[in-house]
Amino acid sequence: MLVSTTNTFGGVEVDSESDGEDQDKDRALHPSPQQPQISATSSSSSQTLLPSSPSPHLLAFSQQHLSPSRPGIHPFISSLKSYLSPIDPIPYFTDLVEIAEGESGSVYAARVSASAMPEIRSAGEREIQAGTSHVAIKRIILPSSPTLDPASTSTDDSPLVSKVSSLLHELTLLKGIEHEHLLLLDAVYATSNDADTAGQASTAVDSSLWIRMELMERSLADVIGLVSEGLALQERMVGRFASDVLLGLEYLQKQHVAHRDVRSDNLLLNAGGIVKIADFSNAIRVTRNAPMVTGAVGVMYWQAPEMRAGPYNALKVDVWSLGATVWELAETVPPFSMPASPSTHTTFALARHPGSQWPPLSHPEHYSKAFHEFLRHCGRDPNGRPGPAELLNTPLIRNACGRAVILQLLSQCRSIEESMIARENSDRDS
Repeated sequence: MLVSTTNTFGGVEVDSESDGEDQDKDRALHPSPQQPQISATSSSSSQTLLPSSPSPHLLAFSQQHLSPSRPGIHPFISSLKSYLSPIDPIPYFTDLVEIAEGESGSVYAARVSASAMPEIRSAGEREIQAGTSHVAIKRIILPSSPTLDPASTSTDDSPLVSKVSSLLHELTLLKGIEHEHLLLLDAVYATSNDADTAGQASTAVDSSLWIRMELMERSLADVIGLVSEGLALQERMVGRFASDVLLGLEYLQKQHVAHRDVRSDNLLLNAGGIVKIADFSNAIRVTRNAPMVTGAVGVMYWQAPEMRAGPYNALKVDVWSLGATVWELAETVPPFSMPASPSTHTTFALARHPGSQWPPLSHPEHYSKAFHEFLRHCGRDPNGRPGPAELLNTPLIRNACGRAVILQLLSQCRSIEESMIARENSDRDS
């Protein structure tokens, strides 16, 4: 069994070098295949999951049987008009539980109401699959003044403007894209019938934006954070995680889309043990004949070094980032975050082509030849770096564990977290 020996809890908090998106601090929902259960754990991703009690501020309003209506579109979100669902979401998503809080809004876990949703939907809206009991809702509060011009906003409103712009970018980029290993935005709603506008007429201007997504179990960063608490990560598990990511990247490359922010915080596991790539705010679409772009985005430790050296092939960088994540799964910290010597970090920061110069693993003898080979492939010069399709045929991936093993791993995560909570409660009582 391959267990990292570095004693670090959770991921490394770093400042993104991209668009300054808020990094929500989440709680994790631990569902069985039939019914979600609730347990608390820390996370740094923005698509995950549940604390222990409903938010009373929203709960009363989510239980009202309101008829679907479309209030006046707020000027801040007028650019999203073609993507907005025509229905009011409040009657259909109940028992809202706040699971993350960020600068631009909070994320909630919401129970899907038994009431059938209207058939009418926006062009890009995805239908809720039969049997789905919970979804994730990100709720963004809009400025109270309906006459406010988003082009002349104050400094306080600039994060909101950036978020709406990023949302439009994602919706436009991902239109028509669908894959098992991608976590997409399923629907966007606007409503004035929530707690902040109680008592106002239904024709009032929108007061909040609701973004619906699949409710996920946890991020790979959450999994890594439990290694110091006794969780054992086997090499074959890492192979399964990498396989899922490669399948998603292979599909994206066929669509000429580069994610450009692949890292443990953006790789999320659902209740079925399937890894999905999340957060497309830094993604870009290129053409087959012109894949070269400029601009370093993402977070440094997972960022392909050629991104800092001028024009780079956007379709090559995600494989390097996956390699960095595989290295992180072995060491519990991202590469170059704790350099073995000052020269290794300097080499990374300045190198145009890093080749296979990953920092040495603390216990390389614990890992197979296939594991080391996979890392070497991911760290190659971009011109020689294999694509996702080629990496899917490497020994590490071919020898990956089955899905049942990942489900057992998730069960172990829950057990460890329950023990941690019990220990914290005991310490507090004493």
